[in-house]
Amino acid sequence: FTCLPHPYTTEIVSIDPLVIYIESFLASTEIKALLEAGESAFAPSRVYKSGHNQGTQDRTSSSAGIPRDNPAVGCVLARAEAFLGTMLDPSRDDIGPPQLVRYTAGQRFNRHHDWYDRPQPTRRGMLGRGKSWNRIASFFAILEDKCTGGETWFPFVNTTVLSKTDEEGRQIWRNHEDGGLAFRPVAGNALFWVNLFQNGTGDQRTIHAGLPVTEGLKTAMNIWPRKFYA
Repeated sequence: FTCLPHPYTTEIVSIDPLVIYIESFLASTEIKALLEAGESAFAPSRVYKSGHNQGTQDRTSSSAGIPRDNPAVGCVLARAEAFLGTMLDPSRDDIGPPQLVRYTAGQRFNRHHDWYDRPQPTRRGMLGRGKSWNRIASFFAILEDKCTGGETWFPFVNTTVLSKTDEEGRQIWRNHEDGGLAFRPVAGNALFWVNLFQNGTGDQRTIHAGLPVTEGLKTAMNIWPRKFYA
């Protein structure tokens, strides 16, 4: 697999908190390779609670870790790192292990945030340097969108920007009836948002949910850039 130049376009949906919609973040060849890399590894998703990862009815999807040394994974992570610009310090920060997530009919992920309430201790084998770390930002990229439902909902993010439309003219995001914005899954496209304030505390406005898939299948990729602290 060879990394090829891959143009994408961006739309700033919200400045504060910063939420950016990225159109064509993934190439179709990358999607195929990413799915192949994770297909055999899917298992029930877990969440971090009370100091460890555990199963919960709040998150009923399946997840699969994918190796960062996979060539296609490397291409996508390099693109994410370039997108981040100066947000990460390459001498101390890194991007955490990427994860695929899959939702089938009825599966969901209730309201949650990607950042940790307190920075996590650095473990052996991490690429970053520092005693602790947190997820400074998130990318959520769609690989498969063969579904109805399955929107990603940000209850506390609003916008004055008109929604982009897909090839069939359908809106990609909408005002949710309970507040905030809901983004429809579109294969190849991604959402990016910043999780932490400048002082390192988590931004509650980035709380979001994976709304239930009504029919079909949704597969996505989580990419979590990590800020390390001395």
